[in-house]
Amino acid sequence: MIDRPVRIGLQLQPQHMDYATIRRTACEAEDLGLDVLFNWDHFYPLSGEPDGLHFECWTMLAAWAESTSRVEIGALVSCNSYRNPELLADMARTVDHISSGRLILGIGSGWFERDYTEYGYEFGTAGGRLDDLAETLPRIESRWEKLNPKPTRDIPVLIGGGGEKKTLRLTAKHADIWHSFSDPSTLERKLGILGQHCADVGRDPNEIEISVMGHTGSRDKMYELGARLFTVHTSGPAPDFTELRDFLAWRDKRNA
Repeated sequence: MIDRPVRIGLQLQPQHMDYATIRRTACEAEDLGLDVLFNWDHFYPLSGEPDGLHFECWTMLAAWAESTSRVEIGALVSCNSYRNPELLADMARTVDHISSGRLILGIGSGWFERDYTEYGYEFGTAGGRLDDLAETLPRIESRWEKLNPKPTRDIPVLIGGGGEKKTLRLTAKHADIWHSFSDPSTLERKLGILGQHCADVGRDPNEIEISVMGHTGSRDKMYELGARLFTVHTSGPAPDFTELRDFLAWRDKRNA
């Protein structure tokens, strides 16, 4: 088994605060020693006032590429439905260059129906959206090879979700990072399924970094199961680093 150091992510949820607060919070989190800074890909808040302050994902990632200098950046996760695959590949390549090779392409099939209906996208079915994602991923990979200039590195692909027949198979075929929203017992079972998908496609499962949401009570068990990227979250109107500081201290002890 290939071991990896623990990394800590922060999902800075871009809701209920102005952009000056988002920019300041991102820079302060980087200064604390954060490894990965995520936002999300929605058009409206997911909690609190449903029509509260909110900002778009990818234009923000381009801004973060300029305003930060060390952390990796990405969406947890970008919705496949909102952008043409070739355009998304070009956007990712551009942010990769702006950031000097710090972008992670987090991607999933989408789920928040209001985003779709308000912006004119067809919501369809969960299975249909996963089929679209399966078509998208090879197109992104192909476009990266055609772009001039190419990305500065092999952009890491993070796939979020736990569907056992489709999502985990796509993870086995395409992902460098798998993000699970599971509890420990479910994660353990799904890792077994992911391992079988990897065997089916001829992939070493150790090549895939396991990513989870950070919960203090379960982090040691998640670590034992193989998780190495732990992401906590904060949002407006008053972002708080209490949980982040705790996880950074835990990371440093684990990696010592």
